[in-house]
Amino acid sequence: MGPDRRLLIVAADHTARAIVAAGNAPFAIANRRDLLDRLVRILRHQQVDGLLASADIVEELAWLGALEEKLVFGTMNRGGYLGAAWGLDDRMTAYDAEHVASLGLDGGKVLLRIEHTDRGVAATLADVVAQMRLLEERGLVCIVEPLPYVIDAAGLPALDKSTDRLDKIVSIAAGLGANSMLTWLKLPAWVSATTLGRATTMPILLLGGDPGAHLEVTFGEWEQSLQVPNVIGLVAGRPLLFPHGRSVEEITDRAARLVHGIRS
Repeated sequence: MGPDRRLLIVAADHTARAIVAAGNAPFAIANRRDLLDRLVRILRHQQVDGLLASADIVEELAWLGALEEKLVFGTMNRGGYLGAAWGLDDRMTAYDAEHVASLGLDGGKVLLRIEHTDRGVAATLADVVAQMRLLEERGLVCIVEPLPYVIDAAGLPALDKSTDRLDKIVSIAAGLGANSMLTWLKLPAWVSATTLGRATTMPILLLGGDPGAHLEVTFGEWEQSLQVPNVIGLVAGRPLLFPHGRSVEEITDRAARLVHGIRS
């Protein structure tokens, strides 16, 4: 981390969980050459600190020389892919702690989607804790992304954007594992500042989601949440990669100024 102790990380782990839509374009992220081009342009910005991605994308960008002097975090549990009825049983199908360490990455990221009736959540919890422990033993950061989910009318897991459950879920995530010194949380910016500032004292990175045409709303949420003392930056994917009606360079520079307060 630099002198301001803030981070701007671009996320590109969507495709490993069958997420290929951005805004109203259902297959935008499925064009791998276009995705790599956008990532190279984003990572070229001096105030973009790193990347969160699956191995296929990390390796391509490494060969292209785009990751020099950048932090790299490997996504880990991508098994609960979009549209699966069993999606909350989210297995470690991408990186594991051993490969995060052996390949020289800076840490791993795990997703923890909690829904009260799905037994798959229990297996995911156990897997997440096991990988947290293995990363900690290797001196590597574990980014934990806890999110509340519900089962929709079609019987599929869906994100619950009401904030009343998130305080509890943040507390669960903060209490996982036997050592919290290398645990960071990745939380949505649409939660209340009370949740961000009081539910935990752990370092927090804000996630981006898919704002579509509502990019200004997302930037407003980021700006407000970045005032919370333990919020240390952003992990943004589609808002940077596919900014609605904006160029990648323009929106990346704006995000960098929001996080770091300076222009490259």
